[in-house]
Amino acid sequence: MTRLGMFTRLGAFTVRRRRLVLALTALFVVVAAGLGGGVFGELQSEGFDDPASESSQARAVLVGELGAGDANLVLLATADTGTVDDPAVRQAGLDLTARLAAEPGVTRVASYWSLGGAPPLRSTDGTKAIVVARLVDGPVDSADTYERLADTYKGDQGALDVRFGGNEAVNADMGHTIESDLLRAEAISVPITLALLVLVFGGLIAAGLPLFVAVVAIMGTFLALFSIAQITDVSIYSVNLTTALGLGLAIDYSLFIVSRFREELARGRTVEAAVVRTVETAGRTVAFSALTVAVSLAGLLVFPMYFLRSFAYAGAAVVVVAAVGSVVSLPALLAVVGRRVDRFQVIKRPAPVAGADGFWHRLATFVMRRPIGVDAAAVAVLVLLGLPFAGVNFGLPSYTSLPEGTESRQVSESLARDFDGNSGDAFGIVLADLAAPAAHAADIDAFAARVSSLEGITRVTALTGTYAGGSRVAPPDAASADFDRPTGTWLTVTPSIPMVSTQGEALVHEIRDLDAPFAFGVEGRGAELVDTKSAIADRLPYALAIIAGVTFVLLFLVFGSLLVPLKAIVLNLLSLSATFGAMVWIFQDGNLSGLLGFTATGQLDVTMPILMFCIAFGLSMDYEVFLLSRIKEEHDLHGDNTRAVAMGLERTGRIVTAAAVLLAVTFVAFGTSGVSIIKLFGLGLALAIVMDATVIRGLLVPAFMRLAGEANWWAPAPLKRLQERWGISEGGGDHDGERELVDTGAR
Repeated sequence: MTRLGMFTRLGAFTVRRRRLVLALTALFVVVAAGLGGGVFGELQSEGFDDPASESSQARAVLVGELGAGDANLVLLATADTGTVDDPAVRQAGLDLTARLAAEPGVTRVASYWSLGGAPPLRSTDGTKAIVVARLVDGPVDSADTYERLADTYKGDQGALDVRFGGNEAVNADMGHTIESDLLRAEAISVPITLALLVLVFGGLIAAGLPLFVAVVAIMGTFLALFSIAQITDVSIYSVNLTTALGLGLAIDYSLFIVSRFREELARGRTVEAAVVRTVETAGRTVAFSALTVAVSLAGLLVFPMYFLRSFAYAGAAVVVVAAVGSVVSLPALLAVVGRRVDRFQVIKRPAPVAGADGFWHRLATFVMRRPIGVDAAAVAVLVLLGLPFAGVNFGLPSYTSLPEGTESRQVSESLARDFDGNSGDAFGIVLADLAAPAAHAADIDAFAARVSSLEGITRVTALTGTYAGGSRVAPPDAASADFDRPTGTWLTVTPSIPMVSTQGEALVHEIRDLDAPFAFGVEGRGAELVDTKSAIADRLPYALAIIAGVTFVLLFLVFGSLLVPLKAIVLNLLSLSATFGAMVWIFQDGNLSGLLGFTATGQLDVTMPILMFCIAFGLSMDYEVFLLSRIKEEHDLHGDNTRAVAMGLERTGRIVTAAAVLLAVTFVAFGTSGVSIIKLFGLGLALAIVMDATVIRGLLVPAFMRLAGEANWWAPAPLKRLQERWGISEGGGDHDGERELVDTGAR
């Protein structure tokens, strides 16, 4: 038995046990839908920071040991008439503060009125005031506490109109928006996808088969995420990847399985033999392609932010389930459907046996007649598109990622626009190891004054008083004793600049570079940005090495060539750089922002390029494997490199293009999201997919392979022997499927 005996036996098994396989698949979908349907309640909306960083550890001390922490809930109270100092309004504000402080799960409540008219908490026109609080996890999750408070306190509260902002409100709105966007994206993508599938296959039955695998993949991944969320934190953003990638990969893999099955039927095989031969060839390609995609996504596991790791969990799960559904469940269904796969034809399609006169054959022939000119022109275009990425400015998601009409965003914008200072970006400087802080009052006083003198800071509040412009402007107030602990204290810093910005990063570095007679740590959004960029930069070489190294080895084991995997990696990097350049031009610089409906901030989310790289690289390799497998199959038949490239592109060009368009439609649907980072994610991946399936597969691959000639399949003799012994070769003669069926009595 050849090495591909595994796939031969798998194909024969699905033929013999087709009903059992389908029954188990149906049971799996029911169980996965029942359990996995609760995944939304288990996911988190944070995870963008490195738990080992200074900012994360300082925040952990601030919250866990000192019982403090940034206010994560802000109530913007607007006077119905007059100003917030009117007696009736003042009383309503005090009542609101007291009621909020009595709520379970709420700590450290303060307001303009409870602090005796603190000017920073009053708008410049006097019509608005701020109530700040901290929600903590306890018997009830802070997110649930927020929902309860919002139901109780939003809107009319006596002489005040109350709206909610702060991190808890922004996170809740993010979650609600993403959930509704997911439903809308599915409502957009599924009908369009079904229509395109009918256009590709011409018939309703063939077009419906990929949706069968998509349901299996998505439900299975929801179950996987639900299970993983019981063990570790999983980001809610990963659900978007699950749905888009599950639908897209299921369609990709199903297209190749169904197309190969119809091709084998057109060659005169029986249904059973066609199924086995399909699993031997297309099934093997799908399994290997899934492995390359999973490897690319696994590169995200080296990063400490669980936002990125969540995409590895979700991506690996959906790839595995989609591949198993395509290689096991779908062939079993094809064995049942048989020749009825072409029934209910809406559009007449010829038998899917490619010849030498098709569009893709002519395109490949045209390109290979002038490979140097085509290569030069295509590379020049990709380099030009990638140039804007040289000016990338990284940031973090914030309230500006939400649609303009969202309440938490409006409150955040009002805090920045209508109040002195930037209270919404206040952060802490933690003096965690300072024993008996009150005994070090002079040192704390000098340090707080020095911090307050830095450009970009409005005021600093410490147990020794309030500071601005390098000097103390107010003595300790009644609440300042709360800053004093037997060990450790903190400073609260209110900036005048947005902290998630270049200026904010510079300010964090300035503070961290200050000399002090005690150790201290800076937390907050600006510090989180600095630390996240550092963590990604430190781990990026490892991720790239893992992805490139494992991909190179896998491609070598399949194709027995050194040049083919190297060419694949270089071309994919070139394509992705062009995609990143376009994303900077659009989402950072704001071009097309009005048309696409988002607010440009002059920054690109720091995690998005690496996330998009891992996903798009894997998908690019997916298409690369599909194309190269057919080229290698043709080359093994007759040994002519030029003919093999032309015929390989002809046999896969239409299917790869159709798969790319269908997957791009899915991601474009997610590009309609109201959350700008999801919009970036969807549109960026759609562009990467289309560019890869057209410019790379249609132009650069045939041109490079024509220039390389027989060197495409060269490797040193020792490595060649290694590949022949341990590689994942195509193997298997044209009649292995029939032999297996005869041997097992399946026919």
